[in-house]
Amino acid sequence: MRALVQRVSRAAVRVDGREVAAIGPGLLVLLGVHVDDDAATADRLAEKVRALRIFPDADGLMNEPLGAREALCVSQFTLYADARKGNRPSYLAAARPEVAEPLYERFRDRLGAVGGVFGAHMEVELVNDGPVTLVVEA
Repeated sequence: MRALVQRVSRAAVRVDGREVAAIGPGLLVLLGVHVDDDAATADRLAEKVRALRIFPDADGLMNEPLGAREALCVSQFTLYADARKGNRPSYLAAARPEVAEPLYERFRDRLGAVGGVFGAHMEVELVNDGPVTLVVEA
């Protein structure tokens, strides 16, 4: 499982022009599920993301975890794109939707995140806070 984690001032996701989820300060997580992932992987990555110390403390140092801040999670199978050969990426490492969706939902629930619509064409809007962007894997 791979997550692109962004610290944001705000973020929102829209499907067919309708806002389906939005947050204020917190994390936007783009989540890719690998063919070998399972429930334990989803739990481990959610806990790791929740514990990342990437928010400023009283001294302005990145030393605080997510805490009571909000999180928005969006499924993103393209995080497992392989473009090493040619110009058309291969997505063979990404889990099939019937495997990926329950793991995405498990991760989202474990993190306490609102979410996009799995498999939908989504418009994701965000305002980076920092910017702070990390790639995290489990």
